[in-house]
Amino acid sequence: MKKLIALLLAAIMIFAFAACGETKTPPATENPDATGEPVATGEPSGEKTVADLVAEAANSPVDTANIKAAYEDGSLKIGVILVGDENEGYTYAHIEGIEQAKEALGLSDDQVIYKYRVLEDETCYDTAVSLADQGCQMIFSNSFSHESYMIQAAAEYPDVVFLPATGTQAATCGLDNVVNYFPSVYESRYVSGVVAGMKLAELIENGKLTDANYAADGTVKIGYVGAYPYAEVVSGYTAFFLGVQSIVPNVSMEVVYTSSWFDIAGEAEAANSLISRGCCIISQHADSTGAPSATQAALDAGTTVYCVGYNVDMLSVAPTAALTSAQNCWNVLYTDMIGAAIAGEPLAKNNTASYANDGVQISPLGESCAAGTAEKVDEIIAALKAGELHVFDISKFTMDGETVTSYTSCWGFEGIETIWDGYFHESELISAPLFDLRIDGITELS
Repeated sequence: MKKLIALLLAAIMIFAFAACGETKTPPATENPDATGEPVATGEPSGEKTVADLVAEAANSPVDTANIKAAYEDGSLKIGVILVGDENEGYTYAHIEGIEQAKEALGLSDDQVIYKYRVLEDETCYDTAVSLADQGCQMIFSNSFSHESYMIQAAAEYPDVVFLPATGTQAATCGLDNVVNYFPSVYESRYVSGVVAGMKLAELIENGKLTDANYAADGTVKIGYVGAYPYAEVVSGYTAFFLGVQSIVPNVSMEVVYTSSWFDIAGEAEAANSLISRGCCIISQHADSTGAPSATQAALDAGTTVYCVGYNVDMLSVAPTAALTSAQNCWNVLYTDMIGAAIAGEPLAKNNTASYANDGVQISPLGESCAAGTAEKVDEIIAALKAGELHVFDISKFTMDGETVTSYTSCWGFEGIETIWDGYFHESELISAPLFDLRIDGITELS
């Protein structure tokens, strides 16, 4: 019966809302109507808007008194629900982050319970309930599609804090024990794009490209293997593209989706299709080594093509093709959030980590990187940390030839202005990416 009640509650919440650091709200002067008040679109009259809920969440942190008490009496247990295992790069990065947090906080092995290869269906709900019944006071999950099932469990166990990574509903689900977290990886994707741009500039200067590497409009072609057309992927590939374009303005990018987060063969096939179309740089938002391995094979066969990976260093599978990988430093978020909870400090509903607090990075530069790349990377990272460079600066991209000065149509968050002070404020309203604009210069092929 408890499970049925939880399912009904979750269904109601999902119907009502379908879709780090401090959560922020945009200035009230943005997107005004005739009275000067913010406009909220797509919300029934008399009800709270999504903007209201996000603003309230910023001032309603999650209580952690019971977690502190459990830590002090030695009964603390933490559950970790993982979509993969150590053989899948994204999950391996989470495991590394948890293990580093354990060491930093002095937690023992028996205080953390891992659940591997948990499907993105009711299996996740069952696993979360099982962990709660085993006495876990904090339960993490690492897949976007775990979130709705985590919310189901949170409705049944109000004294347990549920923390779905990459999720979007902590601020809007109506529960006081749900926390979202996600690093500002769009920053490291931009930096990895700069690395790729430096290599592209070198290839152009040295005459290494052929007519096949140029589109009909004269732009140099690069490619991107994406999992799904979600905001998380769109935000990442746009940041990467803008990083490349900051070095080589005359560039265009083609994106192929695999409809899977982890598909070695599918990602290799997507990379090969992009290489066959003349793309000379291949990047990815997918979790396997498929694309880098395919790129290395093409390079070894005589094709001029290099790659930028994700999650883990790809030099072991692409020693001369891999330039770098965009990476999340999950240990920063896990250490900060678990550390705050065991100290009894309230947790924000949304948490992120950026270059400013070493929450993202790129992997070591490969041997094929262009001369001067390391110095350029240091320059860009310093500008990001200082707040002098904003990845989604609206002066740096257009849509249909026009500058975008206002955007309130983000998936699931309609009515919230995301652009002010000249840039799109990614990972500030909520921790998960919201940038889903399709800018000029990028073509989705599938």
